[in-house]
Amino acid sequence: MDNSYAVGWGTLALINAGLAQGKNRTGLYWFLLSVLLGPLATLILLFVEKRGG
Repeated sequence: MDNSYAVGWGTLALINAGLAQGKNRTGLYWFLLSVLLGPLATLILLFVEKRGG
């Protein structure tokens, strides 16, 4: 695997964790999910409603 590819994938996972926390969701869960699913997790997060609280 190309090193820059891994860095980009990890950066996307961190961005998704921050996006999830902004929607009152568990950042760690979404970080781990993003490591596995990558851009698909980002797409899911875009359509998930913000939790109240």
